[in-house]
Amino acid sequence: MTHWLITPIVLPALLAPFIVLAARYHIGIQRSFSVAGVLALIAIALGLVFQVSDGTILLYQLSDWAAPFGIVLVGDRLSTMMVLLTAVLALFVLLYAIGSGWDNRGRHFHALFQFQLMGIMGAFLTGDLFNLFVFFEVLLIASYGLMIHGGGTPRLRAGVQYVLFNLIGSTLFLFALASIYAETGTLNMADLANRVAMIGAADTVGIRVAAVLLLLVFAIKAAVVPLHFWLPSSYAEAPAPVAALFAIMTKVGAYAIIRVYTMIFPPDLSVTAGLHDVWLMPAALISVAVGMVGVLAAKKLDRLVAFAVIGSMGMVMVSISLFTPEGIAAALYYIIHSTLAGAALFLVVDLVRTGRANLDLTSQPAVVGNALTAGLFFVGAIAMAGLPPLSGFLGKLLVLNAAFESGLVVWIWAVVLGSSLIGIVGFVRAGSIVFWKAQGEAPLEDASEFERPTVLSYVAVGGLLSLLIALSVFAGQVHGYATTMAAQLFAPQPYMSKVLDTAGKLSTPAVADDHSSAKEEGH
Repeated sequence: MTHWLITPIVLPALLAPFIVLAARYHIGIQRSFSVAGVLALIAIALGLVFQVSDGTILLYQLSDWAAPFGIVLVGDRLSTMMVLLTAVLALFVLLYAIGSGWDNRGRHFHALFQFQLMGIMGAFLTGDLFNLFVFFEVLLIASYGLMIHGGGTPRLRAGVQYVLFNLIGSTLFLFALASIYAETGTLNMADLANRVAMIGAADTVGIRVAAVLLLLVFAIKAAVVPLHFWLPSSYAEAPAPVAALFAIMTKVGAYAIIRVYTMIFPPDLSVTAGLHDVWLMPAALISVAVGMVGVLAAKKLDRLVAFAVIGSMGMVMVSISLFTPEGIAAALYYIIHSTLAGAALFLVVDLVRTGRANLDLTSQPAVVGNALTAGLFFVGAIAMAGLPPLSGFLGKLLVLNAAFESGLVVWIWAVVLGSSLIGIVGFVRAGSIVFWKAQGEAPLEDASEFERPTVLSYVAVGGLLSLLIALSVFAGQVHGYATTMAAQLFAPQPYMSKVLDTAGKLSTPAVADDHSSAKEEGH
């Protein structure tokens, strides 16, 4: 019996209270345990990715209760890839927080950081919708604590706005779950997929309402226009390491849409026909446009990056809303890219903050470490704007290629290419104002309220950008693996069989590996 599948959730859940109770007043011990925990998460995630790389489906039954009556965790190619992405991002964010001293500017940063990881990992690994809601709430609580870390009225105001919007999403989520349970009697995803498919045409009103409500909830998490209003202020006002970690938060919404609407409400299901192309695609295209126009119009550097995140999520949702294997594969590649690029840019913004009186896009004295910081911003901006040769350009090519079979191909190409041009102009404008048109010498004393960035801070940002370069160099291999993930998503029967075939067999091990039924032909 192996318990590796649950360790990405249990490890941070144990570390967080330990840090609070045993190392509350010892920042060095907190840092040591937090970094060690994240390194362990990376090692565990790599092991899980290796286990499922051949198509294996991993199943963990909590308390040895079989689905659909018990809580189950399920590991496949998609969920384990997202767990690995989160763990790798967390390492560089944590290194930056330590190097910049952000973790020592408020109380319980490392404990909240671990609880945040617990919620994210649980959302990716859970096999039922109710526990997805539970982990969403863990995310909400921990992220609110992290957002107001360090204090300040603007930060508190943005945090309240963030909580209110997400509470609305949580309420809608509960309504959706109640509707689904009333119609089907289950919330296990695999069981739901079977039961929804058997609903008669005359009894689909409740499940249609639930499907729309779920899409609204996940769209709020993914900051899809017009449900994006909470993101610019929240991300711009949050501490830089927190905003960088939040780069994966919007991807939780994208992941949930991929998972639910390929398994429970697939594109060929008549109950939810038109939900993807009629409603989701236009919202995604508008998100791309709004995000890039926001980049051009932004008056502060931190809000510029926040709008770039909205635009990048729009690109992800455009690809997802195609709901084809090619579209999902392109979306998965772009998810990795946009997570790393967004996080890197938020950290670069903090490097700029340490050498300027403010982040207004106006001519000011040169920032501390101007040349190096400018170079990091240049690479991050190229990646986020989608210029060659970095992964943003390759990701957009994949999205455009996947859109060829869509009836909206002209609109997709026009919006993506036009918004990319606008985004490039916006980043060029911001970079030239901050770095090229700087007036006067860098101040001898730190102009900000915080300490100067250390070598570790630059190492963390450089590490994220190095991963972007690696993603570009190995784009073929990564996209190939994303294609196998998409193929597995569009053939969910092995997943469903793995979860449900063990029902009633409570003597089976808590974790079982399926090395045959989950393999696609030819792999």
